Amino acid sequence: MIVGVPKETYPGERRVALTPAVVPMLAKAGLEVVLQAGAGESAGYPDAQYQEKGAKILPDRGAVFAQSDIVVQVLCHGANDKTGADDLPLMRRAQVLIGFLRPLGSPDSVQQVAKTGVSSYAVELMPRTTRAQSMDALSSMASIAGYKAVTTVADELPRIFPMMTTAAGTITPSRVLVIGAGVAGLQAIATSKRLGAVVSAYDVRPAVKEQIQSLGGRFVELPLETANAQDAGGYAKAQDEAFYARQRELLGNVIAESDAVITTAAVPGKKAPVLVTEAMVKRMPPGSVILDLAAERGGNCELTQAGERIQAHGVTILGPINLASGAPYHASQMYAKNLTTFLQNLIKDGKVRPPESDDIIRDTLLTQGGELVNARVRESLGLPALVAQQSS
Repeated sequence: MIVGVPKETYPGERRVALTPAVVPMLAKAGLEVVLQAGAGESAGYPDAQYQEKGAKILPDRGAVFAQSDIVVQVLCHGANDKTGADDLPLMRRAQVLIGFLRPLGSPDSVQQVAKTGVSSYAVELMPRTTRAQSMDALSSMASIAGYKAVTTVADELPRIFPMMTTAAGTITPSRVLVIGAGVAGLQAIATSKRLGAVVSAYDVRPAVKEQIQSLGGRFVELPLETANAQDAGGYAKAQDEAFYARQRELLGNVIAESDAVITTAAVPGKKAPVLVTEAMVKRMPPGSVILDLAAERGGNCELTQAGERIQAHGVTILGPINLASGAPYHASQMYAKNLTTFLQNLIKDGKVRPPESDDIIRDTLLTQGGELVNARVRESLGLPALVAQQSS
């Protein structure tokens, strides 16, 4: 079987789905790799490196889709809402498509992908199990985004992060607050601490307290009822507006004492909760920075504008929407390893394994045979269960 890697077309996207190092691994699994010319250059992987590992370079995108049994991308149509639709005419029935598809946030795009007849697998639907950890691209990219969030804030902040004792006096360390202690938040805590900041963190899930403290952060405890704050998969659950209103009231004082705030709170498939209001921004010290990693889902800060850098009340508010692409070399390295492990599990004896044979395959399979087949996504979108799902 042939695995094809087209060049990413989302504006500013510098990652590539596979790196040269994984080509021999895929070859051992009986998979040949073809690559669109220049697909890896923006990430730091020239065509020659792929050729040295046994990959074949093709001149254009159409050739990659035409020759490939499996197409792997970083941002497929759905996750790529700018140019992703251009790939739809290139897809064919029974072809396999793997990548980020944003199934819970772009239902119309998912239906368009389904109509092409491809069997698509959405990496963001990877189950949170021990066996699936090595395939969890969402966590890999969140880790990169958490790191980049801190380095971006450090560049914007008119202060330095660490304490310094100099002949000109002592410089006090910056105070960083991280809201949300998922993968991105924990990486932001760890990176801020390594840079010498005084780090505090808040999460609605009390269970993450030990993780925050193990990274050197102070856990901000608020007197709120949080017994039902976490779902079975470990993600934060959406709360009612009364809960968020009380949370904002209590967080206000903590935010007012912070030089930088990094927000990462997101609920899968839902609009991000607003945790930082304009009134709270007004109370922050002049020159403070807010970086909102939930910008693409509406933002945790009331003033966030997705993809924009704005100034309000003396505070810089950043709303990046593709931060992982800012470290494309290592982001691609991690993503490629996730996809390679997934492919090694998906393909057996030169054939795609059926979804009923494996929970990872079942949970990530999004479209097949012209239908949106993922039970979780159908339920989220209010679609009736398929007949096969009802009988099972």
